[in-house]
Amino acid sequence: MPSITPELLDRYDRPGPRYTSYPPIPHWSERFGEPEYRGALAELAAGEDPVAVYVHLPFCVERCWYCGCNATVTPHGEVQRAYVDRLERELAMVGSSLGGRRVARQIHWGGGTPNYLPAGDIDRLLELLGRHFDLAPGAELSIEIDPRVSSPAQLEFLRRGGFQRVSFGVQDLDPGVQAAMGRLQPEAILRELHVAGRGLGFHSINYDLVYGLPGQTPETFRRTIETVIELGPDRIACFGYAHVPWARANQRRIDATLLPGRYARFELFRLAVETLAGAGYRWIGLDHFARPADELSVALAEGRLRRNFMGYLPDPAPHLLAFGTSGIGDVAGRFVQNDPGLGRYQRGIDAGRLPVVKGHLLSADDRVRRRAIERLMCTLELPYDLLLPLASAGDPLEPFRPFADEGFVAFGQGRLSVTPLGRYFLRNLCMALDAYVVPEGMQRFSRTV
Repeated sequence: MPSITPELLDRYDRPGPRYTSYPPIPHWSERFGEPEYRGALAELAAGEDPVAVYVHLPFCVERCWYCGCNATVTPHGEVQRAYVDRLERELAMVGSSLGGRRVARQIHWGGGTPNYLPAGDIDRLLELLGRHFDLAPGAELSIEIDPRVSSPAQLEFLRRGGFQRVSFGVQDLDPGVQAAMGRLQPEAILRELHVAGRGLGFHSINYDLVYGLPGQTPETFRRTIETVIELGPDRIACFGYAHVPWARANQRRIDATLLPGRYARFELFRLAVETLAGAGYRWIGLDHFARPADELSVALAEGRLRRNFMGYLPDPAPHLLAFGTSGIGDVAGRFVQNDPGLGRYQRGIDAGRLPVVKGHLLSADDRVRRRAIERLMCTLELPYDLLLPLASAGDPLEPFRPFADEGFVAFGQGRLSVTPLGRYFLRNLCMALDAYVVPEGMQRFSRTV
């Protein structure tokens, strides 16, 4: 494995985007609103492209201390039913703009805690989506699951409803770490659900892990990873914890003195990489891992792997329609975001408006850079022909020469390639292609390593 010193990490571990979009969200404009979104929908309506659909369900039974998601805590089912009422109206408004039914290649429910939605409302939302979208052959219907509020019976209900993939929020299995992050989740619950999911025939089971949590040590995290390997999910996403208490008040409950230091945090991720690779999982892009037979691994081998707001995907649809609070869409060359505030979102829907708060129309330069960044994030290489349009004069490789000196990239015949060392600094490499990057401290991105 490559040698990474604390000094090297100090030089390159800086705030930066995760590049689920380019340009990143902080550079979008609040001047982009409902009229611009309707223009994008009209352009989409003029063709027959398939779409992906994301539905945000923000409700949770409690607020975990570490959480950075857009979530609302409520014990009241009527609050969730009222939200589904608004989703029905939003779906109808978008469907009217599209002028008819649309073929969906992926439908994903995220949150919050989507499986916290009452069973009757789950059925209702599936019916509402069926009014507006026809599933393409082989389409994927997936949902994020909080194991603490699930059961084998619920998984059976979801499977009957057509869901083929589930993603379990695991984070960490150590009781001490769970207590420090405000999310107590006995391992036995996960084991029971995993066995049930396999028996019910879900096509893919994903686990989300988080490194850099309070109280995590190499010993505790290794035990978590080894337990995960024993259970054998098809995919694993291993994200770094972003401690932003100024933006997420719930994180103020975390004892910051328990957070691993910069180098200790990095070592936790490297431990995950080495242990999962030793168990046969393939490292996909930035932070995903998949078994060799999983569709993510196959898509990477076949050149179909892509990246968007839903993470790494095999051959996603060319447009993403998002519904619900904070939903982020990618439609006809425009990015668009719904209002993240539950009350404001609902008032907008009640007023007959699409509740857009910001967006961005991609320029020709944006499109070129977006393509290059996505290629680098997915394949760890960049053909020179994708760099040439970005070089108005001089050497198109100039932004990467300092990285070559560090051993992060190698220049070859017709392309640059990310080295095993440079892989840990993939976000830094993408920042060399980013025309919007601003000095450190100007934007509150998570750190790159």
